[in-house]
Amino acid sequence: MALRFIALASLVLFSIYTGWTILIAEQSLMAFGLELISRPDTAQLVMDLYLMAGLACFWMVTDNRSRGRSPTAVLPYLLLTALFVSAGPLLYLVVNGLDRGR
Repeated sequence: MALRFIALASLVLFSIYTGWTILIAEQSLMAFGLELISRPDTAQLVMDLYLMAGLACFWMVTDNRSRGRSPTAVLPYLLLTALFVSAGPLLYLVVNGLDRGR
């Protein structure tokens, strides 16, 4: 239960901050992403971030399968992860937790 609370608090704070930064941004999310990958130092950070996102997606798919759920049940979390990286796994933890048999 504590993990779900921490995940929920992190998700809410992260979502508020993300929404705020999108509202005040002077460029689109796509333009920002393209700018980030245009330099080797920031491109490395983006690659590192999406490597972790890939590992989180693998974990969510594996966990979803171990719970006996349909593969489509995890798709919203995967899409959210593709767009906002940590939001997908955080929401997955809030909704599902780590307990498999409880």
